[in-house]
Amino acid sequence: MSVAKIGVSWGRAIASQLHIRMLLLTFLPFLAALLLWSVAMWFGMQALIDFVQQWFNTHNSFQSAGEVLSMLGLFAFKAMVAPLVAMWLLLPMMVFTALLSIGLFAMPTISRHVGGRYYPSLEQRRGGSVVGSLWFSLSSFLIFAAIWLLTLPLTLFPVISLVLQPILWGWLTYRVIVYDALSIHADVEERKALISQHRWSLLFIGTVAGLVGAAPGLIWLGGVISVLFLPLMAGVAIWLYVLVFVFTGLWFQHYCLAALEQHRQDQQIT
Repeated sequence: MSVAKIGVSWGRAIASQLHIRMLLLTFLPFLAALLLWSVAMWFGMQALIDFVQQWFNTHNSFQSAGEVLSMLGLFAFKAMVAPLVAMWLLLPMMVFTALLSIGLFAMPTISRHVGGRYYPSLEQRRGGSVVGSLWFSLSSFLIFAAIWLLTLPLTLFPVISLVLQPILWGWLTYRVIVYDALSIHADVEERKALISQHRWSLLFIGTVAGLVGAAPGLIWLGGVISVLFLPLMAGVAIWLYVLVFVFTGLWFQHYCLAALEQHRQDQQIT
């Protein structure tokens, strides 16, 4: 893992994020994700909470939850368990929606912006496509969702959760965004080679993004305190996710194109 290259790409991503074009870029993915989640919550949120409530009643889980909360001195929050679990279950879908929106609406613009300003001579071999991006994103999310659900009980152990969750989010983030970051400039073989060679650096960037992205998640889960403010909480959380992922997209874009340029230079030498 090259710390220097990660640092250089991070600095360039900050400079790119301050560009007016990149700031405006957050709004289209935000509107798409917000529209989708507004409809989903209007028609399905209460049904999901009722389902979780019924499941807890059937399995006598409220007693176990009450005992855990009592041990933590949080028994007063027992009434919020069902809404909190429902919102926690929706959190991966919300994050994935933001990621997918970035991949479809923002990454092509980010790729052209960064490529045109920093790597104008880098050949565009167009090894990716919209269909390929969707397939890569959906397959990655299915793998992530399976692991996330299997490891969900480990969230009761804060030390393990603080390590495991950011790594999971980091893996999903780099899998989804790196495909789009290399879609225009790299061919298929180059993309596979770069992902293999720079896996740990890409995972590190994704994990840092996952840690920063925890803040919108806390805002979203905070909506359990007041259902009245839930749409507002969802809107703020989605916009922050989009903002974080646009910056993450820029970070990945700078790193990947620099790595691609170096890869081609090494190929010419050999």
